[in-house]
Amino acid sequence: MKTLSVIIPNWNGAKYLPTCFDALQKQSYPHIETILVDNASSDESLLLTRRDYPWVKLIQLPQNMGLTAAINRGIAQAGGDIIVALNNDTEVEPNWAEALLKAFEAHPDAGMVASKMRLFDRRSVIHSAGDAFGADGIPINRGVWQEDIGQFDNDDYIFGGCGGAAAYLKAMLDDIGLFDEDLFMYCEDVDLNWRAQLAGYKCVFAPNAVVYHHLSATGGGEIASYYTGRNTLFVLAKSLPGAVWRKHFPKIITAQLKIAWDALRAWRGAAARARLRGQLAGLWQLPRWLRKRRQIQATRRVSDDYVNSLLKNK
Repeated sequence: MKTLSVIIPNWNGAKYLPTCFDALQKQSYPHIETILVDNASSDESLLLTRRDYPWVKLIQLPQNMGLTAAINRGIAQAGGDIIVALNNDTEVEPNWAEALLKAFEAHPDAGMVASKMRLFDRRSVIHSAGDAFGADGIPINRGVWQEDIGQFDNDDYIFGGCGGAAAYLKAMLDDIGLFDEDLFMYCEDVDLNWRAQLAGYKCVFAPNAVVYHHLSATGGGEIASYYTGRNTLFVLAKSLPGAVWRKHFPKIITAQLKIAWDALRAWRGAAARARLRGQLAGLWQLPRWLRKRRQIQATRRVSDDYVNSLLKNK
């Protein structure tokens, strides 16, 4: 039977780990390897894990190397056929892992499976029913803030999974590469989704793989605003295929200008200033990411029509 390697990046998340680990220990599917990758936490994360959860494989990094590097270090030591990236501030339902595996079995052309993520403290409200991608170049959380009344209960093909609880075939990652560590955190899942789709790997949504998620427990605020502003530009430069740029260039540029204008209008807010700093950092480093683009686009195995079919018009 296939083994799922669940990789949990962690930075000072000791208060969330017991809930996360306890839920994984109660899974209906028995073949799960749990790996905690700790980004030099200063709280009790390491002590708690060693003392109370000795079955968790612990990887201790010498410094905070970011979410992307943490997941990659976990993948390097994982033994599973399926790699699952899971946020430390989550609680999965008992049949979560089994639902992920069944989705792969039902859709052999899928290289990725997205979980259904709901809010931890409002458990009928959706945080993500997988990811979509707008024709304006803006990533979309499907169903965000909607009451879950069954509107996302089909195992549809979608653009990609939210990296807070997404599963990937190890064979796919061996083919397309791991998470881009230069992104550090935020939009790393969007980048991977694009690289997978360009290489011909589909993503399926698993509505029964339910996860409850605390919002912005580790990141959020100024951190999220900066990295989202910067990394959105990086992904557009590196991974967005030419077919999308040619068809939707005005929408993409207009969307980024609007974000910058809104940030300037809200300049007194720390998050708005951080978003603008992120956009400026993205522009400053653009030549480097355009050089990466050539390598990524060379892996493309799908048609222009397929690429444009992935986009959602708002």
